[in-house]
Amino acid sequence: MKCVKVPLKQLNDTRIELMEKGLMNMEYRIKAEDEFGYIPVNANVEGYEIVCMHLEAMKKVPHNFSELLEDELTDEEIENLRTSFDTIGDIVILEIPDDLEDKKFKIGDAALKFTKRKAIYMKKSAVKGTTRVRDLEFLAGEDDSVTIHKEHGARLKLDVREVYFSPRLATERKRVMESVRDGEKILDMFCGIGPFPIVIAKNKNVEITSVDINEEAIKYLDENIKLNKLKGSIETYCGDVREVSKSFNSKFDRIIMNLPGLAYTFLDVAFDLIDDDGIINYYEFSNSYEQGIKRLESAADAVGKNVEIINCRKVKSTSPGEWHVAIDGRISYD
Repeated sequence: MKCVKVPLKQLNDTRIELMEKGLMNMEYRIKAEDEFGYIPVNANVEGYEIVCMHLEAMKKVPHNFSELLEDELTDEEIENLRTSFDTIGDIVILEIPDDLEDKKFKIGDAALKFTKRKAIYMKKSAVKGTTRVRDLEFLAGEDDSVTIHKEHGARLKLDVREVYFSPRLATERKRVMESVRDGEKILDMFCGIGPFPIVIAKNKNVEITSVDINEEAIKYLDENIKLNKLKGSIETYCGDVREVSKSFNSKFDRIIMNLPGLAYTFLDVAFDLIDDDGIINYYEFSNSYEQGIKRLESAADAVGKNVEIINCRKVKSTSPGEWHVAIDGRISYD
């Protein structure tokens, strides 16, 4: 390798000059030996002593996910993949289109190198069943599906094969937490591993009742309660909230209904349990807010209560033209 040989005290100034002139070979490392430094160059440089030295090659580090796959996929295919990451703790879950499944292991290896996480999985099904889990296929790294995800200062332990968790709701969970007042009694009807309860109770002095039908989810929620230093308290129940709630002896100031595919079928339960001037944080899949607002209004009319819509927002896109929407309603009695 051709190098410029300079005294060590001139090494940095010479390096800068050669870089500015585009003469330095950036693929090799500068070498310092005895009283001299050796700077790799692309050609002979006038005014400097040129020598040949063996230099260590620079490791080529990809600047983005695209560079790792540029020889395997088209730009359009790469662009579609870039928005299909879910990073949960030290695990990455990919959504790979059917027409790219034959390249899934190459994509998995690239994701492992780029994200530097423990394991890469791909979605093999939609979220399904009453326990809300999806099939996953291991692609790269270490096949260990248990991780701890950090969010807003909270630690959430889970097994991605056994429970459902979306890191894309982090902003929504923070927004709800910030709207909670100390002293509230809260019911999370479909709590999962407890991201809403943990984030809220870590920051607010509240009493939260958390229910989920998935035994694994409640197991991890119980662990997460121990993992975190909470200002508030969380009580957990495993079962169908329609049945479990029959044993509740008090009303709630806030009810969280984050089961967007089926929450509307439990609105009668929520309106029975909400206290006067309480808030329901209601979620559903829809292309607009109108459907959810009408469902809240109909549920209120059915039991002689009133609902004031105080906030509507799109939480995340689920498919073209459809959103995971949130509607906050304040419930009052006639």
